[in-house]
Amino acid sequence: MAKAEPPGDLPEPASAGQALRWAADRLRRAGCDTPRLDTEVLLAHVTGRRREALLAHPEQILTPDEAVRFRDVVARRGARCPVAYLTGRREFLSLEFEVGPGVLIPRPETELLVEVAVSLAGPGRGLRLADVGTGSGAVALALARLLPGAAILATDISAAALACAARNAARLLPEGPPHRVTFHPGDLLEALAVIDPRPVLDGVVANLPYVSEADWAGLPPDVRDYEPVAGLLGGPDGLDLFRRLAAQLPDYLAPYGFVCLEVGFGQASAVRSLLEATGLFAATAAHRDLAGHERVVSAAAGQNTR
Repeated sequence: MAKAEPPGDLPEPASAGQALRWAADRLRRAGCDTPRLDTEVLLAHVTGRRREALLAHPEQILTPDEAVRFRDVVARRGARCPVAYLTGRREFLSLEFEVGPGVLIPRPETELLVEVAVSLAGPGRGLRLADVGTGSGAVALALARLLPGAAILATDISAAALACAARNAARLLPEGPPHRVTFHPGDLLEALAVIDPRPVLDGVVANLPYVSEADWAGLPPDVRDYEPVAGLLGGPDGLDLFRRLAAQLPDYLAPYGFVCLEVGFGQASAVRSLLEATGLFAATAAHRDLAGHERVVSAAAGQNTR
């Protein structure tokens, strides 16, 4: 039986199995929620091997360079830097996206936003959709893959986010015509006024900042201390951006258009009321995620979304 390594001390040389046990213990003591998973992802990143291969061959010895780099990423993860920022990648709807500091990390619950939007778009042929606050481009590019006949106009106020989204588009949609997904700097839908004073949109999809000031302090340090505040904080009640977007919809949304918005816990009713107050929609609906929370609000003019 292998001798247990002292806490904080990675043996030299170290096998993959020893490295995994050492790092998982360190991350567990640092308060990380998924220490073993984090460890496996980080070791796979450092070594260039698949997680399955590392688990199948725990006896493989790390090179000195791999050991040095692994110690570094484990220390940074122990300081609660997100795994996605350490690897530079995050999967979303089976697509791998580049992410980095200054760009919000795509989350599994946002996949529901894309699923609802696709269901409302139907075949999507000839549709013009806006992804507001695109960040890494995860929602826009997932929509483009699932709705090959649609044009996606993605907006963001962050130049760093748009640059990241453009790189993801070049890698994930290399075969598509360049006009299928376009990126526009600026605030919400107003970013599109530069290309057209009143662009007509068939649908608006958005994952807006929705964390309230009261909830900010309760966020895990992985989120609060590392991810962009502008991509998370939505004002005193978390709804500032929703109010502003709702006010813009009459100038941009086509008749019979639809809206899909990701919302925070307990916000669905208020967001539905904001959309209903525009007078544009015949129906609104709230859609629950796998945890049973109302995660997405949709609204459609002239059709029933219930």
